[in-house]
Amino acid sequence: MESFNYSGYDKCPIRQVVSKFSDKWSMLVLTTLDQSEHGAMRYTEIQRQMADCSQKMLSQTLRNLEAAHLVSRKAYPVVPPRVEYALTDLGRSLMPSINSLIKWALANFEKVVA
Repeated sequence: MESFNYSGYDKCPIRQVVSKFSDKWSMLVLTTLDQSEHGAMRYTEIQRQMADCSQKMLSQTLRNLEAAHLVSRKAYPVVPPRVEYALTDLGRSLMPSINSLIKWALANFEKVVA
């Protein structure tokens, strides 16, 4: 593994990248989209899966993930407006790592939380 100098947040590539999806809701949005049967989900479908996330937080999280190029947003020119969200290729490439972290968390939950 390559060695990094971890001093200074602005210079640490790991912190810079992980901060884009390590907040309270981002990983849940990413895993929800990853588990979608159709590969894309409408806002209301995501919201149903994440009932305890407010509309404001879900909108903000989706915007942040889109800005980080992990999620794409496609708006259809129909009435009423239809918007779908999906993982980008970059987002899909992140999912094996997130799924490994989830597996580790489930296996070690009692040890870490106790």
